[in-house]
Amino acid sequence: MSRLVVDASVAVKWFLTEPHSEHARGVLGRDHELLAPDLILPEFGNVMWKRMRGGEMTAEEAVAAVAALLQVPFQVRSSSELVVAALEIANRTQRTVYDALYLALAVNENAPLVTADERLFNALKDTPLRGHVVWAGMHARRG
Repeated sequence: MSRLVVDASVAVKWFLTEPHSEHARGVLGRDHELLAPDLILPEFGNVMWKRMRGGEMTAEEAVAAVAALLQVPFQVRSSSELVVAALEIANRTQRTVYDALYLALAVNENAPLVTADERLFNALKDTPLRGHVVWAGMHARRG
């Protein structure tokens, strides 16, 4: 069983049809142990809120998506365990502490971060952290 860290960009694509959703869904239903920092929950909720505000989904659909996310069998790690390392990573990479929390977990757990965040992936591909980040579509094909 492989261990994977997933970020909110992947989790959103599990429940909404967007570009690369099929690839992101490929992480589910496979023999993976999924990990995420607790930040994934408010980030996911915020995306649902934005979609409601934009008229792209109803409140009921947003609540259903959050409830469905809570049913996904992934291990949630406390940000308090990761924030110091995340701050150091954010400083080195000029990425947000939010993004760096996922990276810190990936480094701590020696598990790749699977992301569908193209800006994050591209920003890290020429850094020492590139080995810790995998594009969701690439992993789905390898997985």
